[in-house]
Amino acid sequence: MSRKYFGTDGIRGRANSGAMTPVVAMRAGMAAGRIFTRGNHRHRVVIGKDTRLSGYMLESALVAGFTSVGMDVFQFGPLPTPAVAMLTRSLRADMGVMITASHNPYQDNGIKFFGPDGRKLSDEHEAAIEALMDNGLESGLATSPKLGRAKRIDDAQARYIEFVKNTFPRRLTLEGLRIVIDCANGAAYKVAPLALWELGAEVVSIGDTPDGFNINSGCGSTSTEAMSEKVREMRANFGIALDGDADRVLMSDEHGRIIDGDQILALLARSWSKSGNLKGGGVVGTVMSNAGLDRYLKTMELKLARAQVGDRYVIEQMQKGGFNVGGEQSGHIVLSDFSPTGDGLISALQVLAVLAAEKKPASEAAHLFEPLPQVMENVRFQKGSPLSNARVTACIKDGEARLNGTGRLLVRKSGTEPVIRIMAEGDDEALIRAVVTDVVSAIEEVAA
Repeated sequence: MSRKYFGTDGIRGRANSGAMTPVVAMRAGMAAGRIFTRGNHRHRVVIGKDTRLSGYMLESALVAGFTSVGMDVFQFGPLPTPAVAMLTRSLRADMGVMITASHNPYQDNGIKFFGPDGRKLSDEHEAAIEALMDNGLESGLATSPKLGRAKRIDDAQARYIEFVKNTFPRRLTLEGLRIVIDCANGAAYKVAPLALWELGAEVVSIGDTPDGFNINSGCGSTSTEAMSEKVREMRANFGIALDGDADRVLMSDEHGRIIDGDQILALLARSWSKSGNLKGGGVVGTVMSNAGLDRYLKTMELKLARAQVGDRYVIEQMQKGGFNVGGEQSGHIVLSDFSPTGDGLISALQVLAVLAAEKKPASEAAHLFEPLPQVMENVRFQKGSPLSNARVTACIKDGEARLNGTGRLLVRKSGTEPVIRIMAEGDDEALIRAVVTDVVSAIEEVAA
């Protein structure tokens, strides 16, 4: 399905250009407000954002759009994406909006929409919003007495902290643990350290001084070196690195060794299956999930169901198969018993709960399988469709033949930026590196 505005995770682009101008944001608010206005009650929408400078501009435009079609707006200010999803349900709003470009640099921004159930919108809803954005918006403007009102909610952060704490078992505590938390200078810079401290941890916080420009810059889950280095420096027991909107997380053990999303899935699958809390007979991963995870789960007679890359596809697979644990290698973990979307802080707390219950250091408990070698490369392109080029498709086909069942090759276009992602996996690291190098070279020649 061809899209003009929406990608795999809402609307996203370079701030103040293309699809990320205030004009587009206002029209998106008007269109979404029209579609989610049902019945005669006062309709409401909640809006959160991360710490990007452009968030102020887009927030104002969205407020104008929603109020113009008669929706009341509750503004939260900086707050994690999963908090917006939770508060959409809690406040019985008709929809929710998060202004964020997640793990992207500050120059980018995006708009994510949630339905009244706190879940991201379906393809059908997004298509309906797109269609309305360019056709007939003016006919749905509210009359003067029915214009919406805008109001800031001052205690949104406290509400979310209390919600997060309630997912941690009451019989356990984080007392005696020194935890490094890297907030990526993003949406969780206040709530994440506070939640950990209130649960008893000694908290060392970094990436907690946002200035509008430094979100995800040399910090957070896309740059875990800062977290690992601080863990070693402070002799901490554990490290947590969130991304800009805190819907994904990577962690580290006491030695600074990274615990990625696949290892998190393995840990929770093992623990929850023992306690009888695991549903669906396994977990949901993606096509990027390491084969080592699949092999490990099979030793416990659990399955790995693979979805397309993107948390919305993971969630769809979870709903289809009755799973309550799913996620991506990048740290986008969905635990549907607690939240309808990925929540980095809740995911970290569930891992910490396992460590606290087993009284084991992370180095022993959180590295449960040896990953197969994986090589990943990104190639940025300016225009066109490199994956439609005959030379590129032939190179990909040749790479698959060289792996010949001993590994796998995955080449895909990113849904959030103009990048081709290449991943190869297998037991022979030299071979998969050679295959990736050849595919990258072919794409670069076409993309130049």
